[in-house]
Amino acid sequence: MAGKSLFFDGVPLAKSVQEMSVNGDEPPPEFHVKDGSLGCTDSSHLSLSVSVPIIDLSLLSSSEKELQKLRFALESGGCFQAIGHGMSSSFIDKVRGVAKQFFGLPREEKLKYSRAANGAEGYGHDRVVSEKQVLDWHSRLFLRVFPEKQRKLNLWPEKPDNFREVLHEYYTKLKQMMDLLFKAMEKSLDLQENSFLGQFGDNPVMHVRFNFYPPCSKPDKVLGLKPHSDRSSVTVLLQDEEVEGLQILKDERWVTVPVIPHALVVNIGDQMQIMSNGIFKSPLHRVKTNKAKLRISVATLYEPEPEKEIGPVEALIDDKKPRLYRNVTNYASLNYEWYQKGKVPLEEVKFHA
Repeated sequence: MAGKSLFFDGVPLAKSVQEMSVNGDEPPPEFHVKDGSLGCTDSSHLSLSVSVPIIDLSLLSSSEKELQKLRFALESGGCFQAIGHGMSSSFIDKVRGVAKQFFGLPREEKLKYSRAANGAEGYGHDRVVSEKQVLDWHSRLFLRVFPEKQRKLNLWPEKPDNFREVLHEYYTKLKQMMDLLFKAMEKSLDLQENSFLGQFGDNPVMHVRFNFYPPCSKPDKVLGLKPHSDRSSVTVLLQDEEVEGLQILKDERWVTVPVIPHALVVNIGDQMQIMSNGIFKSPLHRVKTNKAKLRISVATLYEPEPEKEIGPVEALIDDKKPRLYRNVTNYASLNYEWYQKGKVPLEEVKFHA
């Protein structure tokens, strides 16, 4: 069974991240962050209104003030905490609960859902695509949720018993929330309806990523997730209800996103920065490790069909705001390859006249 863990392709580790954490082992050199990525100023003391705005989604269709607040949040930092999202506190707790229960299962049970060596979906760790790739201190379960016909149900855990039912309900609700959000984003820029969603195709993709960050004995050297911007159009994160860890880079300072137990953290992804011609910002963010506490989160990435070409909305291009990005297909896959090789994905799709 040990050979099936597939935590790293071609880089076999004697122990998983979770096992190293339990034993208090020092992370191997492959996990040590280089180039000063840990050295930026930590600005977790900034006031919450400055760092991460709070937006009430239930007001977006009726309040011009809330709509402009949304636009400012997406133009300035690309990230906000969503309340009024239509999901009860008890249901949010249930989603967190199934994540915790899955990661708490015996190792042999979790390994039933291991990802294939060159695959993305399943349990384990992210694919290694470069010898220079610094490894992240976490395990994850990565699944495609929509389109439904593309679900690989053999990788959907059967334990806990209500996992599949809760997951389906959560993503049905999230999809409704996303549609509302995209309409509000279009309205905030005075765009015609479907200027963004019209680029997604008939089968937009939604992925879920359950993240497990165990305690780490070297939080000064190792990150749960390296600095990156998301490949998605929009990412929605359900944070751990107690333990902070997510940080966004704002004005060259790392700002900790505070925990609001039943809020959802929404951030713009690269594909929306492209579609908005750079008006909405895809923030650089990372996850810090914690010496004493484990952290669990649930991230959802919403993306256009891979084969569907996306590009800046024509109405957002003029003499004062020239085209910044070229049209591109299959950006999600390209983003991962570029990122792990140390390239900046958005720089790779810059438009050159």
